[in-house]
Amino acid sequence: MPGQSAIITVMERACRKAAVRLRRDFNEVAQLQVSRKGPADFVSIADRACEETLVEALRHARPGWGFVLEEGGEIAGDEGAPRFIIDPLDGTSNFLHGIPHFAISIGVESQGEIVAGLIYQPLTDESFWAERGQGAWLQDRRLRVAARRDLADCLIATGIPYKGHGDQARFGQELAAVMPEVAGVRRFGAASLDLAWVAAGRYDGFWEAGLSYWDIAAGLIIVKEAGGFVSDFRGGERMVDRREIIAGNSEVHSKLHRLVAPRATPRG
Repeated sequence: MPGQSAIITVMERACRKAAVRLRRDFNEVAQLQVSRKGPADFVSIADRACEETLVEALRHARPGWGFVLEEGGEIAGDEGAPRFIIDPLDGTSNFLHGIPHFAISIGVESQGEIVAGLIYQPLTDESFWAERGQGAWLQDRRLRVAARRDLADCLIATGIPYKGHGDQARFGQELAAVMPEVAGVRRFGAASLDLAWVAAGRYDGFWEAGLSYWDIAAGLIIVKEAGGFVSDFRGGERMVDRREIIAGNSEVHSKLHRLVAPRATPRG
């Protein structure tokens, strides 16, 4: 394997530092103070504290770089400097309900492209990472997307619209098209881990709409570097501004695209 670059090491150290607080708070989830950020969309003190720890550690290691943060918005860096795209706690609802499936996700954007990403699961101590041209890795093990080509053998992940978020009618049409064709559909509630698991071959494919940049930034490059394909629902590369993504190996991606695209709501 190639040795971890300096930026991957920086991100992993920041994640491990922030994860100490997350693990502690997860074990005391009943005592967390929680505020509502929107309908059925919760943010915890743990979420904010994790983001603050990440920003502090990354800013110390890379002064002058910018940030795009789920909680804190955008923080400008030096002109032309890269930006960190951060979701400090993907799977907040899982976390608050004591479900052990959540992650920290950090992508690095340079000149408008994601060039590195790391997704860290604090409870399993799994670190999925990739850097452009260097492959995708789980710790020191090389990752490759699954080789299955027949949808009937495939396990596909997705996200489901919930109160105040997403187009439930459209999703129902998508699900009705996909379910009869596949071995199973899973909804675990953390898009970053869904993408990491596609890269690791645990899932064969993934599709979801309504995602934010920080939900997918790291996962995009990890899937690509694992030999997978990612696109928006039209088969293009506007995943971020369309807020939609399909991922899988070449065959699974193509077949999911054919099922999902006809049911997608027209966008600009």
